Amino acid sequence: MSNGMDIDGESQISLTRTIDAHIDDVFKAWTDPALIEQWQADEAELDAFEGGEYKFTTFGDDEDPEDHTVSGEILAFVENEKLVMSWVHKDDEDDEDDEDDLIFVLDIAFKAIGADQTQITLIERGLAHADPESRIFSIEAWNAALEHLAEVME
Repeated sequence: MSNGMDIDGESQISLTRTIDAHIDDVFKAWTDPALIEQWQADEAELDAFEGGEYKFTTFGDDEDPEDHTVSGEILAFVENEKLVMSWVHKDDEDDEDDEDDLIFVLDIAFKAIGADQTQITLIERGLAHADPESRIFSIEAWNAALEHLAEVME
């Protein structure tokens, strides 16, 4: 697996990874709830079509006891090519106040490199990236997630 990352201005990050797996399998890992639960979330629901909705929940642990939920809409869905999602992170699911929600757009491009390698380019855009700490947190979180995906796929 190779990696690259760029901070593209004040409000977005971009990461590129090459994963040793066929593009069909890598795309399914992003769109099949059973596969998403192997690398990204403890519980996943996803309507795999443009206009569909999704919800991912990661359960708390000893280090961070709160559950974390991300939900949103599938804004673009082109099989084995592109997935664009609104990405709304809620700190507390019961909280009715939407002011603390972190809202991003996640744009993932998939490109076959030979028969058994796939390049993923992930771009995350959002107002919350207007400060260095949130960009660094997102870069580290997506690096860890993509590393875990590569381990599951390879």
